[in-house]
Amino acid sequence: QVQLVQSGGGLVQAGVSLRLSCTTSGRTFSSSAMGWFRQAPGKERDIVAAISRSGRNTYYVDSVNGRFTISRDNVKNTVYLQMNSLKPEDTAVYYCAAKIGASVLISPDEYDYWGQGTQVTVSS
Repeated sequence: QVQLVQSGGGLVQAGVSLRLSCTTSGRTFSSSAMGWFRQAPGKERDIVAAISRSGRNTYYVDSVNGRFTISRDNVKNTVYLQMNSLKPEDTAVYYCAAKIGASVLISPDEYDYWGQGTQVTVSS
């Protein structure tokens, strides 16, 4: 069983930065595609960023491209989401997700394992 434990998040003002972390258990991390999703109240869970097993390939939704960076450390079994220049519209619960044996995935239906979620609130 793969467990994903998230950390980071909180209440910040617009323009500042936050970093989310997601650490996985087991020995499958380096074999797993990873993604970050977010879900605002009343909305669906949407992709924010995704990264391949090696870290060489990434994907960003247009609204965060240039502001957010996804990265991974396959020694620490951790994926990160560095969020810069935060905006109020970035407010949501953020989730990390894992899929063993895949490349870059952008649909939440393609992921098998999920973190517990962490709230990010950006005030104007």
